[in-house]
Amino acid sequence: MRKTAQLGLFLALALILSYVESLIPFSFGIPGIKLGLPNLIVVLLLYRGGASQAALVNFMRILLSGFLFSNLYAILYALAGAVCSLCAMLIGKKAGVFSVVGVSVLGGVFHNIGQILVAMAVVETFYVGYYIPFLIAAGTVTGAVLGIVAMELIPYLKKVSFERG
Repeated sequence: MRKTAQLGLFLALALILSYVESLIPFSFGIPGIKLGLPNLIVVLLLYRGGASQAALVNFMRILLSGFLFSNLYAILYALAGAVCSLCAMLIGKKAGVFSVVGVSVLGGVFHNIGQILVAMAVVETFYVGYYIPFLIAAGTVTGAVLGIVAMELIPYLKKVSFERG
């Protein structure tokens, strides 16, 4: 019961960050660039709760925020980005050569790569691939910032137990 309540709290935090992100007019004229604020929760859960908790909360957040704040296409893009991102972060974390910041950067970059792959399939052209360098740069910057924040918050989560209790 305690684990469910804790995951519900993290899901609520991720939804709040999704809403806040939707209010921030952040655009450099390149479609798809976002701050990725909800991914902070994914990184925190990855380090404190494990991969299954991070995946579950991220999946639920994408579905709920997609229906609340955007549309079905946004859900499709976000899910593709989330799968690529989580896989990259899991591999990076397991390799043991990346810090929390490095794992977060991997997540930001691969989230954008997953979304651009879906965009290529949806619009049936490889020309959207020209956005990749800009999206990689954006994913690196936002991933680093969120990774620094996560690195600072992780010690405070040590008291949070994800075990049954």
